[in-house]
Amino acid sequence: MKFVLLLSLIFAAAVSAADPVTLTLADFTDGEGKPVPAGWVQESDGTITRVAKAGNIISKQEYDSFEVEWDWKLDAGGNSGIKYWVNKFDKKGWLGVEYQMIDDEKHADAKKGDNHSTASIYDIIGPVADKGVKSAGEWNHSKIIVKDGKIEHWLNGKLAAKADTKSEEWKAGIAKSKFKDVAGFAPGKGKLMLTDHGDPVWWKNIRVKAL
Repeated sequence: MKFVLLLSLIFAAAVSAADPVTLTLADFTDGEGKPVPAGWVQESDGTITRVAKAGNIISKQEYDSFEVEWDWKLDAGGNSGIKYWVNKFDKKGWLGVEYQMIDDEKHADAKKGDNHSTASIYDIIGPVADKGVKSAGEWNHSKIIVKDGKIEHWLNGKLAAKADTKSEEWKAGIAKSKFKDVAGFAPGKGKLMLTDHGDPVWWKNIRVKAL
């Protein structure tokens, strides 16, 4: 009987670990363990909004293999993103791999190459040309899947970019990126970050689960 009970508890724990968790501002800090700054606001319907200069916010939880999905929109000319495998580096601060969220038509950074456009693995690998991003002011649905060192960026139901972090392509992408001199960048585990690039941004239904 005790053995059956033990198996039941183990099974329940496994199911619970795999269940998606909806993140709120309470799941983030300012990166120094302090509460999220006032420039980030959670509305009554759960939407998280960056309304004023506040800085990036960092998740309390760390993730290695995981899936995270969310809905988002930007003002015209806006720029933001979600970073993962985020770690704190000496003299560099908090850095991680970024799913870029940007107005491809109006923001200058998006003009620097496809690896700076929406759904890119920022500054490393660009997305497919027909990724299906919606116009500024409209809601997009995005998803990141990270498992066994492989990365997928999804946008509105379409696989937009992918990478194998153990591949030569990944190494070459890092070598050409702004992260080339960051020893230990993208170590395969870290926190999530919602970025503040100075523009209004709306997030909702941020759901994450371990894989």
